[in-house]
Amino acid sequence: MALDSHPKLNSLGFAKPPAETRVVVAMSGGVDSSVVAAQLHEEGYDVVGVTLQLYDHGAALAKKGACCAGLDIHDARRVAEERGFPHYVLDYENTFRDAVIDEFADSYLAGATPVPCIRCNERVKFKDLLETAKDLDADCMATGHYIQRKMGAQGPELHSAADARRDQSYFLFSTTPEQLDYLRFPLGHLPSKDATRDLASRYGLAVADKPDSQDICFVPNGDYAAVIEKLRPGAGEPGEIVDTNGNVLGTHKGVIHYTIGQRRGLGIGGLADPLYVVRLDPDARRVVVGPKEMLSTRTVPVREINWLGDEPMMSRAEWNISVKVRSTRPPREAVLRPISDTEAEVVLFDAEEGVSPGQACVFYETEGSRIFGGGWIWRGY
Repeated sequence: MALDSHPKLNSLGFAKPPAETRVVVAMSGGVDSSVVAAQLHEEGYDVVGVTLQLYDHGAALAKKGACCAGLDIHDARRVAEERGFPHYVLDYENTFRDAVIDEFADSYLAGATPVPCIRCNERVKFKDLLETAKDLDADCMATGHYIQRKMGAQGPELHSAADARRDQSYFLFSTTPEQLDYLRFPLGHLPSKDATRDLASRYGLAVADKPDSQDICFVPNGDYAAVIEKLRPGAGEPGEIVDTNGNVLGTHKGVIHYTIGQRRGLGIGGLADPLYVVRLDPDARRVVVGPKEMLSTRTVPVREINWLGDEPMMSRAEWNISVKVRSTRPPREAVLRPISDTEAEVVLFDAEEGVSPGQACVFYETEGSRIFGGGWIWRGY
């Protein structure tokens, strides 16, 4: 009898039984990653759960609603114990501070609007944790992110989640081809978060009804300014609110309290037309305001690009793509004009308001779900 030259692949894409396939699951303590771990364990995989302690454990214990808190570590450990697979907690506090928190503080002080969750995925979860998974002889690492990994002609591709409301592609654009080869995202194909919670109930997980985390894990209650002042004493120094001609309209309590596009809370009422924050000048401690139309731009300069296309980005003078310039906005049609392998100019078909340095610009195919990477918006026009 002839042997099968093409052995059947398991659900994670390996030509061996699940029991011989080790997978490290990054467990945040939330329902998503808990379902991933439980599902893979039920399918017979050799599952190892790993949870990262990213900041002070004592402070974390008292705080709910953040992905890295002490309560979440407890929840992740409990899932592993009940399902019967090993679980480890790794202290990444110093790494997290150096790779994520310090840059967040400095970017904010420089007048940018940073997205620390992207840097955490890029520099901690998909770098150091991924290397730890390899040290544990794992065949792959799985996470609870809502994004899809599909095999294409040139290898694994990154695609948006089936449920557009849960899609996390904006936060994962910096995933490299090498990382994508090793990563798995078992939830990306699900039609809704309800489907995930149904699975959690089916597996009998205590976290089935646990609320989603809303805050950045180290920013309690979304109070960015309080965190920055703690990290960088003196950062909340007062200064002037000026118009684009430099005329002083009022005073503020610190540049860190303002973001591009902000209208409320400026304390300069009595004007015929509303004014918006159009620029932050931290060196002069000035908040620059202007009419709403000044927030509109069609040209977006992008650098530190991670390119995920099959052809090199520089192989064409222009690429017709769609882009997201904010995580909450749908993709908009645009033209990508490469300047170098890591820098480009994006020209939007229709102007967007509040495009801010420090935010990400993520590239998508115009028809379909594939992600071509993205980069960081680094200055305004």
